[in-house]
Amino acid sequence: MVSTMKCIHSGRRKVNHMFQGSAVALITPFRDDAVDFAALETLIDFHVRNKTECVLVCGTTGESATLSHEEHKAIIRHSAEYIRSVRGENKHPLLMAGTGSNNTKEALELTRAAKQAGADVALLITPYYNKPTQGGLLKHFRTLAREVDIPQVPYNIQGRTGVNISIETMVELSQEKNIIGVKEASGNLSQISEVARLTGDDFYVWSGDDGLTLPILAVGGAGAISVTANIVPQDVRAMVHAYLEGNLRQALAWHRKLSALHQSLFYETNPIPVKTAVNLLSRTPEYGLPYCGELRLPMVPMTRSNEEKMKTVMKEYGLPVN
Repeated sequence: MVSTMKCIHSGRRKVNHMFQGSAVALITPFRDDAVDFAALETLIDFHVRNKTECVLVCGTTGESATLSHEEHKAIIRHSAEYIRSVRGENKHPLLMAGTGSNNTKEALELTRAAKQAGADVALLITPYYNKPTQGGLLKHFRTLAREVDIPQVPYNIQGRTGVNISIETMVELSQEKNIIGVKEASGNLSQISEVARLTGDDFYVWSGDDGLTLPILAVGGAGAISVTANIVPQDVRAMVHAYLEGNLRQALAWHRKLSALHQSLFYETNPIPVKTAVNLLSRTPEYGLPYCGELRLPMVPMTRSNEEKMKTVMKEYGLPVN
């Protein structure tokens, strides 16, 4: 069996390990419009039991756009402290903290706070709405990498941000000692393949699109930062590790099994379906997921018709949904 650790030999890196495998893009639990920290701990416990390699908090799936800066920092701080307490001497799960912004000063503030809290790595969404040029992207990410000494991962998702990090820009960024990989959700396999080819073995490419995880692994990916792992972390991890261990037939079988479930979690804008799915599974206490409360506006509850369609898929998958 291959190790989940990827040793980095390049002299320009300070990081001596990261993860190959499955990270969960964790939802944020709310109760009475406040962060539910007890439920957050239960979510982390669920992923520790299921051997998830990395937990991402305050990402898109965690409704980061509607968190105040105080909430954002509190979630990272609480998660870092709790993960350290439960992982003990183990290296996993790592804590990845979403700290990006379309305002470089804000991203600096959040990234510094994540480092101070003890996060293992920062995830940095491509600046959105203001649509910077490639030169602007390069300066933005370089500023963060040079000002805050923490492993950093740009998140390339043009569908959300309106701008793509080009191959050339990503190759330039890969030379920064603190930029250790990219979360790729561009949907462009040709681009992803070129980034993996041109950046070398000490730069990680993680899938940010559940349906494309297997193809991304096939062109050099290291794993997934997954929405679907919120509800079936063992299965997402099994698919990734089957591929990493050379069992292509088993990896393909998992890919096909997971396909309809992946699709159902995007019937509406993420994280509406996945938070709904977690709350449905929370009705079966032995499954191990807590009730995670409401969505924050402008996210609204899933439509009844789409929820019923998703429940059908979940039941067919074998999940305990009533």
